[in-house]
Amino acid sequence: MSDPIATDPIATASTATGSISTGPAAPEPDSTAKPPVRIFLVVVDESPELQLALRYACLRARKSGGKVALLYVIEPGEVQQWLALENLMREEQRAEAEQKLQKLARDVNRLTGTLPALYVREGNRRDEVLALIDEEPSISILVLAAGIEPEGPGPLISYFTNRGLAKMRIPLTIVPGGIGIDALDAIT
Repeated sequence: MSDPIATDPIATASTATGSISTGPAAPEPDSTAKPPVRIFLVVVDESPELQLALRYACLRARKSGGKVALLYVIEPGEVQQWLALENLMREEQRAEAEQKLQKLARDVNRLTGTLPALYVREGNRRDEVLALIDEEPSISILVLAAGIEPEGPGPLISYFTNRGLAKMRIPLTIVPGGIGIDALDAIT
């Protein structure tokens, strides 16, 4: 009669070495595997601070082997009385958004050597930022720049540093709005 443990391919015992194997050895970690690419998301708006957030994201992406993603959100306007006029305005806003994104994409390419991912969405800006982050698992950092106006740092920063941060799965980087280009370059 044979020993059932010795014939079981999953559980074999070696009395000579005192070791017990419970199955095939785990594969060795692949030392050539690359870590996932970090994607820095920048929200495009009309603020002067956009250039600071964009530059920071580009420099960090370049130094870490990451990429940049740009999000332009077309926020809903007032309810229009005529659907045709509303559709025309929406088309104009979308064309404007695409034109701005193409210009910024050239800046990203100049600073990083790569083309950014471009997103155009319609809706509430903060809701669309959260939705995109949830839908795109490759996005790993949200980069915003703080305004220097007396009204405060800006609506997105105000939201995300209060209630909104708990809804995010990624870190938030805030670039000070008063930082100069040389200082920004030095810290990235």
